Amino acid sequence: MAWIEDLKKVVEINSHTLNKKGVDEVGKVFQEWFEEIGFESEIFYRELIGNHLLFRSKRDAKERILLLGHIDTVFPVGSFEGFKEDEAWVYGAGVCDMKGGNIVALEALRKVFEEFGEIKDIDILLVSDEETGSDDSRFVTEKLAKDYDICLVFEAGGKNLEVVVGRKGIGTFEIEILGKASHAGNHYSEGVDANLELAHKLIKLRKLTNLEQGTTVNIGKIEGGIGANTISPKAKLLFEIRYTKNSERDRLLAKVDEIVATQFVEGSSSQLRGNIQRDVMEPNQKQFDLIKKMEKIVDFEIPTESRGGGSDANFLATYEVVTLDGFGPFGDGDHTIKERALKSSFNQRIELVSKVLKYHQKEGRIL
Repeated sequence: MAWIEDLKKVVEINSHTLNKKGVDEVGKVFQEWFEEIGFESEIFYRELIGNHLLFRSKRDAKERILLLGHIDTVFPVGSFEGFKEDEAWVYGAGVCDMKGGNIVALEALRKVFEEFGEIKDIDILLVSDEETGSDDSRFVTEKLAKDYDICLVFEAGGKNLEVVVGRKGIGTFEIEILGKASHAGNHYSEGVDANLELAHKLIKLRKLTNLEQGTTVNIGKIEGGIGANTISPKAKLLFEIRYTKNSERDRLLAKVDEIVATQFVEGSSSQLRGNIQRDVMEPNQKQFDLIKKMEKIVDFEIPTESRGGGSDANFLATYEVVTLDGFGPFGDGDHTIKERALKSSFNQRIELVSKVLKYHQKEGRIL
């Protein structure tokens, strides 16, 4: 399993999203590897975060595929570093989320290059800020989307090596509430209680959750007030929405606006900030047509699943690119110091992706 040494090399480099030096170092390692098999590099330079990297293959005016990954992790310098392995597992920051997935893509492409001597109509995009919401890279990803017919994303696969056909849309918002301070003992009635306004809004927001539809509203943080003897003059409420359908997104946004505009405590005022971070990736027939074709190519069943978390797959799906996620290895403990990935799943994923991409190179298309 020669891929282990490559994985070890990039895992041992800290690439926390805000560690630009480390992220760029990982990017340079991948750049060297991809250029060795014929790719040309395009670098999207950034000052405060790591550079985004696009590796372009030769063009043959046929069906075009984008392989998508990220090179940042959630672990700051000194918090979770190093690489370990035992008979069954590899351990370290990014082994499943998602340096491991990038290695799967690299190994599959190496096998394609070995057989054909060149690679056509397959590009690789590695972004540097996925773990903080892709606030910068999403504009690169969305601009490139129109150039591709298919996108395979290399986030971790499922426990039974499922690929991902659906991901929830995610929006993060803050409501700032202004009231009026007054002495809680001497002038209680003169105050406008921002905390009370927040409480009313919190309950209304929470009631928007519809688990049957896969819709959740989570109030993650609240703050307000000055002290026990003062009517609260200000308060803030931070919340997140997640949804599985565009219709639910529209319902939530309309209801949130209504709640913000409603004055439960006379004299208070409220302001909404925030946006949709990643729109929903809804399962569709084109995905299942692609999976059926892949199953014929590899001669085994490819299970599927939907997930509550978002990824950069959401962006491509929004632009109607046929998008499948979860082509990385199976792992668990991601975003914790127990992150690990199953060795055997790397081999399965490399076999799957390499066979599919070889077919594409031979036939010029998959769909």
